[in-house]
This record gives sequence, C-alpha cells and structure tokens, in this order.
Amino acid sequence: MSNPAPIKLEALFKYFRALPHQQAAIQELELDLQCNDYCEVMRRDRPWFKTWSQDGKQADLKLARLLIKEFEGCHLSAYPDPLSGGDPWTIGYGTTRYSGGEPVKRGDKITVIEADMLLDLEIDRIERKLRTSVPAWSEMIDEQKCALISFAYNLGSGFYGAAGFETISRCLRDKDWTGVPAALELYRNPGTNVEAGLLRRRKAEAQVWSKGVEQNGSAATALSVDAPFSAHLTPNISLGEFALREERRRFDRPDQIKTAMYLATFLEKVRSAFGNKPIVITSGYRPPVVNSAVGGARDSEHLYKPGCGAVDFYVSGVDIKQVQDWCDKYWPHSVGYGASKGFVHLGVRANGRDLAQAPRIRWDY
Repeated sequence: MSNPAPIKLEALFKYFRALPHQQAAIQELELDLQCNDYCEVMRRDRPWFKTWSQDGKQADLKLARLLIKEFEGCHLSAYPDPLSGGDPWTIGYGTTRYSGGEPVKRGDKITVIEADMLLDLEIDRIERKLRTSVPAWSEMIDEQKCALISFAYNLGSGFYGAAGFETISRCLRDKDWTGVPAALELYRNPGTNVEAGLLRRRKAEAQVWSKGVEQNGSAATALSVDAPFSAHLTPNISLGEFALREERRRFDRPDQIKTAMYLATFLEKVRSAFGNKPIVITSGYRPPVVNSAVGGARDSEHLYKPGCGAVDFYVSGVDIKQVQDWCDKYWPHSVGYGASKGFVHLGVRANGRDLAQAPRIRWDY
C-alpha cells in the first residue's frame, strides 16, 4: 500500500548531502512540480520520493562510527600527535581540522555534541571521497564500506593508489575481497609505540570487512524463486526490479536468477560509470504469456530460457544515447540499440555454455 503522507521541504534540506541518489531525486521532484500541484507532488508515494528514500538508499555507516569511537576515544581538549608530540593537534574523535578547514590548535576545547557533529561530518566527507576513488565501491555492502571508512579515518581518505598503499589498493582494484583483511593489518606502523594499538584496530576493521564479505556471498547464493522482491541481486538492484514487481513476472527457475545476477552485476558498473544515478529497469523477465501480450519476439532473450536472459533499462537523468554507447563498448554480449525508444537492451545467449562465453550480438530496434 502506498503512503500518501506529506513530506516537507525542510525535511529534505535537513538530510540533503549532495549524494547521487538525492540529486537524482531532486531532478525528478523539479519535473514533477512543473506538471503538478505542490500538495500533490509533496507526498511520500511519488516516484521522486522513492528515489530519495529507497532506490538510492544511503549506506548505514553506524559500524564505522562505532569503530572510530572505540579506537579514537573522545577528547574534549586538544592533544598532540602521539608520534610527533606536536602537530597535528587533535580533538574530539581524532579530528585535526574543523568543518571550515581550520586546524585544531593547542588549548582548543569542545563539547561532546560538537565532537559527535565533527565525527559525522568527517565520516560523510570520507564516504564521498571513497565513493569516487575506490573501484567497485557500489558493489560493497555496508560492513565493507564501514571497514574502509574507519581505515581511511585513521590513515587518510586519499589512501587508494597512494605510495605505501600498494597492497590494499591492489586488493580493492582486483576485487580480491578475501585478501583485504590481511592487507589491512599491514598498515600498523611496525616498530613504533603505536603499533599494538593500530594492530588491534586493523584486526577489528578486518573482522567487520569479513562479515560483509560473508553476507554478500551468502546473499548471492541464497536467493530462491520464492524470495521477496526486496531481496537484492546486487547492492543496488533487487529481485523485484527484474519482475517489474509483478508476481506474474516472477522467475520460475534458479538458473534464471543466476542469469539475472550476471546482468545485474554489469548494471552496477553502468550505475558507477554514470555517477551512481539510479538504474530504472523497464523490462526484465517476461514469461511466455507476458511476452506474447507485449508483442515480444518468439525467441526473445527476455524469456530467460536456459542460458539466456535480458534486461531493458535507462539511467535516471542521463542521456540514453551516452548509456547505450558505453554499454556497446563494454558489454561483450547482446546489445539492442533502443535509445531512440528510451531504453538500452542488454542480453546474453550462452546456448549451453558458460554465461561469460556468450557471443557478441548487436541490432537496432
């Protein structure tokens, strides 16, 4: 059941942090306001609010906050760096600069509320930085993101690709998820008076990361044809999206879900390439009755016969021709040029082979 309760602009401004899904929602809101009455538009059952609150759901970073608070501790008076004995001076939960950029100085004092505010601002800043610098960030689930945010809070948000961080950068670049915990433990300043404390922190971060890897892997293998539509194939794409949230379009076989996961994994790459703006699926699985009713081809990839599958989609707020050109370049299987009709068709025809070995096919609609 939809929720028609009104939403106030003040609430949006309160939580607006210029995140990609929020920016996409604002664009949809502006278009809605151009065509409809304000009172009608400012309801929770409008498409723009769905983008704001669900399709682009912000990561839950509470584990990052807990990690940081545990190992940084809260100091309401400025204290010197433990290695240098002086600069950089630190306050609160490891804050070295205030929100305006001014450095913390000897003698500074703050309240607990100010310390929490500075912590939240810094976590948000780090998350924005890592989202744009770390490959496959959008494929990670919250626990993995939280482990890296704690790591970056301690060692700097520009660590990826920087000198001295070759091992962790390689693991993240190559998606060597199981290698990340050991890589994290390398960064502990061996031989210094802070090594023992840093090693405890790295182990805690590694434990949170490993929990995320386990959950991500189990989610990918545990889906069944009876799973709720809210279950995720990948971090940002749900099972229900491939069925347009219609029960008559629900998958019938486990191999169809495997094919959908293969397609959804590439859609995550598309999403990342275009600023993490929401993917909107317009057609996924079409059982024979549905396929016939919509005029689909008798051998349509949308029928999800064994080893085959397809998805039609667009990226919210992005030129569809740009998306089509990008997919044409990077998707090695079937691409239907449907930009003139408002969508891109991605498909796979494995014909009994491994999905990754499906042939390259192109056609116009």
